[in-house]
Amino acid sequence: MTSDIDLHVGKRLRRRRRLLGLTQQALAEQVGIRFQQIQKYECGANRVSAARLFELSEALSVPVQYFYEGLSDRDEFAGEDTDHIAADVLSKKETMDLVRAYYAMGEAPRKHLLDLAKSLEGAVKPQLRLVSR
Repeated sequence: MTSDIDLHVGKRLRRRRRLLGLTQQALAEQVGIRFQQIQKYECGANRVSAARLFELSEALSVPVQYFYEGLSDRDEFAGEDTDHIAADVLSKKETMDLVRAYYAMGEAPRKHLLDLAKSLEGAVKPQLRLVSR
């Protein structure tokens, strides 16, 4: 029986895999399983064992805790609306392309780009308007 935690872990797994531009097949090969198993993990049909979760975290270059972020009440009340962001922003192709390009840069250019984006944040927000056509 699928639990909310299994669904959450599966969503986080899918999000990270897509962010890195990996197919289910490529990720499965890295951890020595079949892509169908990745599909089952991602939809929450199969529970990910502790050992497999560790292997997946290594393959996806994230700590094991990554898969559980957003589950606790503390995260919800800390002002981090990760599910809302994921649904609206992180699932868009444009966002994924931007993140891939960002991580393809060296460390110094990434820092400069991040500093630039942060400096523009206050200047851009007041100018955002809905445009009706």
